[in-house]
Amino acid sequence: MQPDDNDDAAPPRFRPVPWMALETPADAELWIAEHNLALQEHVGKNETGYGVRFTLAEGGDIYMQTADGAIFLDVTPDADWVSPLIVAVSKDEPPKGSLWVLPDDKLVQLVLGLSPLIASTTLVVGHNFGRRRFF
Repeated sequence: MQPDDNDDAAPPRFRPVPWMALETPADAELWIAEHNLALQEHVGKNETGYGVRFTLAEGGDIYMQTADGAIFLDVTPDADWVSPLIVAVSKDEPPKGSLWVLPDDKLVQLVLGLSPLIASTTLVVGHNFGRRRFF
């Protein structure tokens, strides 16, 4: 076997970061600012589908992207249990599919609401956020 034969098992580009619960709106705003900075530093200009994956402690993932005054949430089927929280934040009915679209003024409230449920976060690129037409 040649040393290069194992190259197809490249390490993941982004690794999960353990979550520290946020307690105040200021904590959430600081996390949002740090997350935005990390995206600017680590995502290339031509990359699409970038955002963050929240891995929930009780199961499932929520992929989040913010753009053009909106928050896009792609909730995996095993994270459907968190839908009542998203409904409470959005004050809207659940979507027919897995993609939620919320106004961006709900971001701090959403992050604070999800905070005690999150186990880790991971930056993502190339996620289709439920539909190909979204970034």
